[in-house]
Amino acid sequence: MERREEQPGAAGAGAAPALDFTVENVEKALHQLYYDPNIENKNLAQKWLMQAQVSPQAWHFSWQLLQPDKVPEIQYFGASALHIKISRYWSDIPTDQYESLKAQLFTQITRFASGSKIVLTRLCVALASLALSMMPDAWPCAVADMVRLFQAEDSPVDGQGRCLALLELLTVLPEEFQTSRLPQYRKGLVRASLAVECGAVFPLLEQLLQQPSSPSCVRQKVLKCFSSWVQLEVPLQDCEALIQAAFAALQDTELFDSSVEAIVNAISQPDAQRYVNTLLKLIPLVLGLQEQLRQAVQNGDMETSHGICRIAVALGENHSRALLDQVEHWQSFLALVNMIMFCTGIPGHYPVNETTSSLTLTFWYTLQDDILSFEAEKQAVYQQVYRPVYFQLVDVLLHKAQFPSDEEYGFWSSDEKEQFRIYRVDISDTLMYVYEMLGAELLSNLYDKLGRLLTSSEEPYSWQHTEALLYGFQSIAETIDVNYSDVVPGLIGLIPRISISNVQLADTVMFTIGNPELSVSSVSTLKKICRECKYDLPPYAANIVAVSQDVLMKQIHKTSQCMWLMQALGFLLSALQVEEILKNLHSLISPYIQQLEKLAEEIPNPSNKLAIVHILGLLSNLFTTLDVSHHEDDHEGSELRKLPVPQGPNPVVVVLQQVFQLIQKVLSKWLNDAQVVEAVCAIFEKSVKTLLDDFAPMVPQLCEMLGRMYSTIPQASALDLTRQLVHIFAHEPAHFPPIEALFLLVTSVTLTLFQQGPRDHPDIVDSFMQLLAQALKRKPDLFLCERLDVKAVFQCAVLALKFPEAPTVKASCGFFTELLPRCGEVESVGKVVQEDGRMLLVAVLEAIGGQASRSLMDCFADILFALNKHCFSLLSLWIKEALQPPGFPSARLSPEQKDTFSQQILRERVNKRRVKEMVKEFTLLCRGLHGTDYTADY
Repeated sequence: MERREEQPGAAGAGAAPALDFTVENVEKALHQLYYDPNIENKNLAQKWLMQAQVSPQAWHFSWQLLQPDKVPEIQYFGASALHIKISRYWSDIPTDQYESLKAQLFTQITRFASGSKIVLTRLCVALASLALSMMPDAWPCAVADMVRLFQAEDSPVDGQGRCLALLELLTVLPEEFQTSRLPQYRKGLVRASLAVECGAVFPLLEQLLQQPSSPSCVRQKVLKCFSSWVQLEVPLQDCEALIQAAFAALQDTELFDSSVEAIVNAISQPDAQRYVNTLLKLIPLVLGLQEQLRQAVQNGDMETSHGICRIAVALGENHSRALLDQVEHWQSFLALVNMIMFCTGIPGHYPVNETTSSLTLTFWYTLQDDILSFEAEKQAVYQQVYRPVYFQLVDVLLHKAQFPSDEEYGFWSSDEKEQFRIYRVDISDTLMYVYEMLGAELLSNLYDKLGRLLTSSEEPYSWQHTEALLYGFQSIAETIDVNYSDVVPGLIGLIPRISISNVQLADTVMFTIGNPELSVSSVSTLKKICRECKYDLPPYAANIVAVSQDVLMKQIHKTSQCMWLMQALGFLLSALQVEEILKNLHSLISPYIQQLEKLAEEIPNPSNKLAIVHILGLLSNLFTTLDVSHHEDDHEGSELRKLPVPQGPNPVVVVLQQVFQLIQKVLSKWLNDAQVVEAVCAIFEKSVKTLLDDFAPMVPQLCEMLGRMYSTIPQASALDLTRQLVHIFAHEPAHFPPIEALFLLVTSVTLTLFQQGPRDHPDIVDSFMQLLAQALKRKPDLFLCERLDVKAVFQCAVLALKFPEAPTVKASCGFFTELLPRCGEVESVGKVVQEDGRMLLVAVLEAIGGQASRSLMDCFADILFALNKHCFSLLSLWIKEALQPPGFPSARLSPEQKDTFSQQILRERVNKRRVKEMVKEFTLLCRGLHGTDYTADY
């Protein structure tokens, strides 16, 4: 489709020769973008290509780039250009060309149904955008036409290929609607049209899901398609059959995750509460998952227990009011509440042994609010039923708030400890809230428990139990006037009985009795007030900023309190208008910027290094909490969405762009210092985490800076920041080129480091493995580039499995568990696994045989499970060959024991927990520990 249009004015007359957007020039620019090692050339190519995509010539070169003789990267660009032209420049297309454009897109989608999946998806998005622009007048039965065209028997593509292409198209259609730029009045018309069209979609999905002959890949795609459509607020009763089919599919491990997403999205629609009869039918389906949940918990299958808990919480949290209204069904709803209680009290310590219990906390707020909102008579009935439940909840929460043993806690990473701290704060907030329901009886209850614990002579009490009870008191005391409580004198009398044998217990005791010398209560209280009440504070913001600034400049507080204070100010400023924020930011950080400018001129020495790290730390803590976007649960989608700032550019981005050159100057002098590099990366990492999509304007220049930093001196913190960028921006077509360029650059530099000897850099290897795993998880396309030496990456990861540092080994195992499932979809991965998979298996068996710590056996079991699930025929050959040599992987093993192990592994392709148990048994045999006292705690 070729059209004559006016050249965009932004190009400029002087730049005309450089903007010759021919097929040949586009291909040259893409080659430069993907393969030129020079980052500046890549950026120039990216800017040129972005202009090419919106140029009039894009209509011409897009179709030529889709030719069969082109590589997928070039075809992908062609498909993306078509989508941009259709979605952004629809008004430029003459109406008499709609049908030919539609026909061309259908032809291309049919051709790519058996071709590159990433290109197929972009073409489907382009056709979806076209359909949304034509509906309802110019294309009244768009969805029905799509279904009919792809079901035609005369197509050259096989049935399964056509089916998957149709499902991909139907999946992206609602997603494209959610992000489309349609005017508001058009959006309403198109939404109504799509609601009617779901009548052509759901019967097809039901048929494919319930058909025994449907392969797993089709059923999975059906579930994703259903999940996409329910977010258009389809009436819940119309989804009933598909929801039931999705519940049935939860028994299939391959379909489990997709089924959970579909069910949760369907249940969570804001409109779903109108369909009470359907909701009542869902309760028995959810309760029917209890046995599967118990088995998952018993087997340590965190993924399954997490998924089932999400379903139960989605039903309870979104519809507690509607279900409580059905008084005659009170027993079935109580059973659901008890199931959620089981999820709250799931065994193990958060976040190390379980990550499920935190999902349930909001439910208890919602249920309490709904009960207390009823008129007096109905409230009294429900209070009678649910007060005992809430007392049980307090016991469960205090148990979950307990610290693990000192020995176990010592093994936790700083990140795990921080997550646990935040989790305890959430529990504290929940207990505060529950006090409104239970009143003074709750304090008496806690006092009785503490009294029995401290005065009992039968058995010694653990400090963890005591600390948790005191923590409960402290949580409730924050909301009431304890002077009027008759429990407090008794509590003060009990405190001298506490044997303080631990720092955490001492800290909690001090906070409970309120000793000001031993607490940081002033700063932590200000932070809490600014977080919880920020929308009430704008009238006082200027005073708070002024006092805080004075305190910071006088250096009254220790470093950690200064960082907390900056976080408090971030929360406070978030509630102001953008102009006010920028004004306050200017006065707050200008002194530090001036100081940093002076420090950047000085010759590096230990004292100015401390000052630089302190200033960078203040900025990163400020940017951690300064979030001017807001979350909205609106009528057009059931999920909380982060909306952009309406008033203009994000203040954090404005500040970052202003200080970017200064930060680069500091870096140029301190590139050798890991602490300074880490502090710089922390600023951007925390900003990215807070801003998410709002950070987009900074992506190209940050990628360029990271590339230069890492090329000069590789540091783990640069890789961690790259991982964040991959996680948030790699899926965006506009940001994919700079992120891919950075990914390829850091990979190349790290592979060179491996050649020189990586043993001195376990932290870099650890971060590199985490980056690779994130890339595979978030954007496997990063592994499609021909410049990526997948074989070298694979061999380096095998080498990393043999490192003595446990975190590095764990990260390497994580990489392989993400890589192996991609054997089928990424050709280069499949090839390298076929060639070098045996080397990986040998390394895993060596580790299990005794070369690695026993605490890592679950990680190696994950690799074996992935090999068995995704490379079964290869594994069945390799494992027999690998275990053949006498004495391998341990001289203690008999040939029969090795044979039994290989047979057990090859038989178990579904239950990961069973494979972990087999590996634990086998490693004990290898180490000569089987049947000894060493196995007792294993």
